[in-house]
Amino acid sequence: MTSTADYAHLRAQLDTLTTEAFRAELADIDQRSTLEIARTMNDEDATVPAAVAQQLPKIAAAIDATAARMSCGGRLIYAGAGTAGRLGVLDASECPPTFNTDPAKVLGLIAGGPSAMVTAVEGAEDSKAFAAEDLASIGLNDRDTVVGISASGRTPYAIGAVEHARAMGALTIGLSCNAGSALAAAAEHGIEIVVGPELLTGSTRLKAGTAQKLVLNMISTITMIRLGKTYGNLMVDVRASNEKLRARSRRIVALATDATDPEIESALAATDGEVKNAILTLLGRVDGPTAARLLADSKGHLREALQAAEKA
Repeated sequence: MTSTADYAHLRAQLDTLTTEAFRAELADIDQRSTLEIARTMNDEDATVPAAVAQQLPKIAAAIDATAARMSCGGRLIYAGAGTAGRLGVLDASECPPTFNTDPAKVLGLIAGGPSAMVTAVEGAEDSKAFAAEDLASIGLNDRDTVVGISASGRTPYAIGAVEHARAMGALTIGLSCNAGSALAAAAEHGIEIVVGPELLTGSTRLKAGTAQKLVLNMISTITMIRLGKTYGNLMVDVRASNEKLRARSRRIVALATDATDPEIESALAATDGEVKNAILTLLGRVDGPTAARLLADSKGHLREALQAAEKA
């Protein structure tokens, strides 16, 4: 049971965090017009990209290290509590339809389990042990990358995930929004996006959440680019699981090849609807099985497969 002394210690910790700072100039915000509040929020949000920009070299280094692990069969695993955990789960869940990744290759762990996505689970974020258990349950290994996410940089669940992963030999990234955070210190790659105090005191789903989303977008997207999941800026590994995506698949093939509609339909039919393979049959002038072999040899990198087709 938490004592008064424990609460006093925690409060003292919160008093030191930029993300928890009280802004006296906004104390009357509830008395302002809706338009004024909206303008203030928009102005606040506009400062986030600049804060992210200051950390780009560290973000890039973390991405290169992640891509290297994943190219050897490793996984990308996000771990966080509350908003941070939800953002990780969101980013992970978008990788299969966008990049045709195996759902087991990019994972999001949230303190308290899946139900915590919609309902707060009391005390879940306060346990390092829960994080270690969650990672053990998915068979964490030394080829994996674990990204601990916490706006404050002090959340035990996120720190515990990074500490356990590092002890296991996995690559670790700590993403927080306070300088000098325990999370960044625990990780091999510490990324601290200092966005400053929030519009609503301590509401880190605002600027801090936006900053985390921007960085997670970079981590997953650029890692997938490095793994050959794109051709230029085209999502050639997109999974056509609905009518919109089937239409997008055909548009991607058209943009990449300038082929006619009948040629595109024939290429997709010959490659079981795989966009990347269809492009290779059209640009490399090879049949479906040859395209599959060339892509397997190039580990999915379309440009390399095209070069091989041209030499052949």
